[in-house]
Amino acid sequence: MPTAPSTAPAPAPDAPAPPRRGWATLRPLVLRLHFYAGVLVAPFLLVAAATGFLYAGAFQAEKLLYAHEMHVPAGDTKLPVSQQVAAARKAHPEGTVSAVRPSPADDESTRVMLSGADGVDADHTLAVFVDPYTAEVRGAVEQYGSTGALPLRTWIDEFHRDLHLGEPGRLYSELAASWLWVIAAGGLVLWFSRRRAQRRVRGTSGRRRTLGLHGTVGVWAALGFLFLSATGLTWSTYAGAHIDDLRTSLRQATPSISAGGGDHGGHGGAAATGGAGGQGAGLDKVLAAARSEGLSDPVEIVPPADASSAFVVRQVQRAWPTKQDAVAVDPVSGEVTDVLRFEDFPVLAKLTRWGIDLHTGVLFGLVNQIALMALALALILLIVWGYRMWWQRGRGASFGRPVPRGAWRQVPPRVLVPLAALVAALGYVVPLLGIPLAGFVVVDAVRGEIAHRRDGRRPARAE
Repeated sequence: MPTAPSTAPAPAPDAPAPPRRGWATLRPLVLRLHFYAGVLVAPFLLVAAATGFLYAGAFQAEKLLYAHEMHVPAGDTKLPVSQQVAAARKAHPEGTVSAVRPSPADDESTRVMLSGADGVDADHTLAVFVDPYTAEVRGAVEQYGSTGALPLRTWIDEFHRDLHLGEPGRLYSELAASWLWVIAAGGLVLWFSRRRAQRRVRGTSGRRRTLGLHGTVGVWAALGFLFLSATGLTWSTYAGAHIDDLRTSLRQATPSISAGGGDHGGHGGAAATGGAGGQGAGLDKVLAAARSEGLSDPVEIVPPADASSAFVVRQVQRAWPTKQDAVAVDPVSGEVTDVLRFEDFPVLAKLTRWGIDLHTGVLFGLVNQIALMALALALILLIVWGYRMWWQRGRGASFGRPVPRGAWRQVPPRVLVPLAALVAALGYVVPLLGIPLAGFVVVDAVRGEIAHRRDGRRPARAE
């Protein structure tokens, strides 16, 4: 039996598409931001990921490369710390003792750090390694900062942080950290919105396969990227300063031990450090005072800066469980004058400490380092797949066209205005997010206006 003809009117060929609502108005904007941020910032992220991968592996390489200096045959009784320091000073009389790290384990050497030694950078020290059982000097190696990083790890760390360009080079790493969370969050939103709309990526070849790999790995690694971005910003130049100001205003700054005090009769400094001739308390008495306050290994002893200052003994274990207690010890009497407990740190100070240590791979040791290497490798793969997708969108030997401009015009004002205010606030706190974003908007708007005027001058084609 023939079917009756339909009486429904055919849709007008020129009828406008229904207006987008809800998430559909924001998705093109997020897609454009994710695309352009990925294309423009990816080179910086690639360098950060590659150097971060090397840094995470540098801990184990350092133990192998400097095994002779760092490790000793276990003996029966360790010599007094003052005797070990005297041996280090005899072998290296140049410079001044800036810190001492007594042997923290039976098979580890004592480190005596000298500042102002010949041939050592101003922000580095010369670490003299001493056998705690025999006072034999096993070697001297340049060391960076409070982390105890030796030349190999220091070189990779500085490459990761500033490309060996000093303060100007830190802009690269801050730019990467400022945008990593934006790219990761945008990718998450795009991926889950695709799944919600039941438009899963299908197919086993071409761009669909690359998109599937890019999205799947990105979803699994996104939380790690958000963490790396947040913790990386905490000690960046500009965003880090704003974060410090915020913590200070909330009374969440990291507290410090008080090493000041009255005049101690000039028995601080070198004499007290060496524990010579009964002048001052000496290292052994200072260390004993710290032990009585419950400071277990590993610890670092910092000599008085001047005649009116005290010794500072602080725990330096950043692995879990964290040991960061500190005491100040009078250089004459050997009495404890101030105590700082890590358990008394403000919450944000503790979280900052743990976040930085997790970011640098020391909080959970080898497991932490393997996880960081996996995240770095994932980021490298995502960048490669991202550029490959852009290539696969093109024709022949050219990249594909970018996501069309004008997506913001589809966003309702009630959403666009608060969103713009939020972006402006974030841009102020994180300048290397806000300034490049503002520059991109200006350039994009100018290019759009030029293209609009060019199209307006073209003569209409005859039908």
